[in-house]
Amino acid sequence: MPTSSRTQGDGHPSSVAVSAVGLRKSYGDKTVLDGIDLRIPAGSVFALLGPNGAAIGVTGQFSAVDGLITGEENMLLMADLHHLSKGEGRRVTAELLERFDLVEAAKKPASTYSGGMKRRLDIAMTLVGSPRIIFLDEPTTGLDPRSRHTMWGIIRELVTGGVTVFLTTQYLDEADELADRIAVLNDGRIAAEGTADELKRIVPGGHVRLRFTAPAAYQSAATVLRGVTRDDEALSLSIPSDGSQRELRSILDRLDSAGIEADELTVHTPDLDDVFFALTGTDTQPGRSSLPSQTKESVR
Repeated sequence: MPTSSRTQGDGHPSSVAVSAVGLRKSYGDKTVLDGIDLRIPAGSVFALLGPNGAAIGVTGQFSAVDGLITGEENMLLMADLHHLSKGEGRRVTAELLERFDLVEAAKKPASTYSGGMKRRLDIAMTLVGSPRIIFLDEPTTGLDPRSRHTMWGIIRELVTGGVTVFLTTQYLDEADELADRIAVLNDGRIAAEGTADELKRIVPGGHVRLRFTAPAAYQSAATVLRGVTRDDEALSLSIPSDGSQRELRSILDRLDSAGIEADELTVHTPDLDDVFFALTGTDTQPGRSSLPSQTKESVR
């Protein structure tokens, strides 16, 4: 997957870190990648989501750290594997231990590290060779919420520095938080690709919910607003919406024009879980269904 370049619409070149055309992968009779095309810009996070786990992991889901030696020794070993000189290896090791907040633990056996420290050390070891592309498989597996956010910050810093991150994860909130673009695999093919917001817009079910305490205001709003779903017991109305500022302003303007004030307004938009379930058809929860095939094709 060589680094290449392309020209953007404004005429300026933009580097491409990963380019693949017609990528196929099989395990015996099971085809897990069936002609995948990928074009990933440098200095971005690309997330691949799919039920079959057919991705390449360099910094894997399970740490490659050797627990029998210290964190510093793990780093120096990696420097030797990259054929760095002793002096260069120690310099790079010291810089990365500082960058990943591991200086105090550097002389301790890695087996004594917490899960978050091991993941930080694992990524630090990956960076010894100054890679421009990193494949991350489940980077926050087993981490507590604080450690997860720390790891997310590290990944963002890497991307800011020009590193390209190819992310595979089953934590869809992680893809939502980190990825510039997301592709969803289904039956070995890309069912949809886009930003998180673009993918969420292809799933139906977004709505604005208005709640009232006064029955008269509730009845008046139900008359003024069209296409609403009523809940007479809860005195609430649901209006289909993509949650955009324009649609919210339109709803509020209609209420203001009629002199009606809602006591509570909440916006419900589909999340990546909804997108994944809809595109892969793997959801067993009632009330959800797969997107029609023409919708899937339109966002590829």
